[in-house]
Amino acid sequence: MSAQKLRIGSRGSQLALWQANHVAGLLRARGLEVEIEIIKTTGDRMQEPEFLSTMPPDADSKGIFIKEIEEALTVNKIDLAVHSLKDLPTELAPQFSLAAVLERADARDVLVCVQERTLTSLPANSRIGTTSPRRQAQLRVMQPELQFVEVRGNVDTRLRKLAEGHADALVLAAAGLDRLQGTEWVRQIFSPDELCPAPGQGALALECRAGDAATQQAVAFLDHAPTRYAVTAERLVLHQLGGGCSLPVGVYCELRDDRPRLYAAVAHPRRARGSKWMIAQPAGTSAEALAAEMVERMLTDGAREMLS
Repeated sequence: MSAQKLRIGSRGSQLALWQANHVAGLLRARGLEVEIEIIKTTGDRMQEPEFLSTMPPDADSKGIFIKEIEEALTVNKIDLAVHSLKDLPTELAPQFSLAAVLERADARDVLVCVQERTLTSLPANSRIGTTSPRRQAQLRVMQPELQFVEVRGNVDTRLRKLAEGHADALVLAAAGLDRLQGTEWVRQIFSPDELCPAPGQGALALECRAGDAATQQAVAFLDHAPTRYAVTAERLVLHQLGGGCSLPVGVYCELRDDRPRLYAAVAHPRRARGSKWMIAQPAGTSAEALAAEMVERMLTDGAREMLS
């Protein structure tokens, strides 16, 4: 009997291909035959030099990095898509299924700077390269005098632009730099209660067609229950607040001795003010109940007014 063959769809960036090859290696070790199909998305085309300046600030929230990959799933061109989970909408279309969430890597954000500087030792009015509303809003609370500049492109492109002086520092996800071995200029790692990460940050998600039981069964061994629990709670908070990655909201869940702790942060997008929350619940509390308690507390404390 021949081995089951899986076709993985991936963007062509260095990080996306690392992620796809990582998953392919795990599947091949289980005796599965795997091939990788590179798919160019709208987001990839918009990052090309001639289009880069036209990319809207909230581009990620429009699904432009997954649209063509989901279309390939729909027409049976591929069986499986590998995503950074934070790129996926908080609610998938009914024809798709989140088949597995791999064990999470480092979920934190980091400060990247050519010089040996931390956030507090950067000169006044330093230019921070990030287009993320979440990062900008929380960093503005920490250091109101910071300036923010657009430094777009893939991780390697952003690091090159930093070296060329387009910004004084970058704020990026630790997981991507770790995967690409690009940590040489990491000067500071922000704890979740300093700079709360995006929901799902650091986790890889495998998406397939909702009715494809064979593929779901083939990748089920990759699903990491503690990570699935954590990211479910995080994504539910964001979904119930009514937003995507264009909202200046951070949510992070960790399990300590199976006891869930959920952090959240909201900062005003233009003013240097924000609020932070942390709740802990007994082991066995559902992700849904944890998220519902956090959302209730945030709304009671005025999060909706700050976001609007």
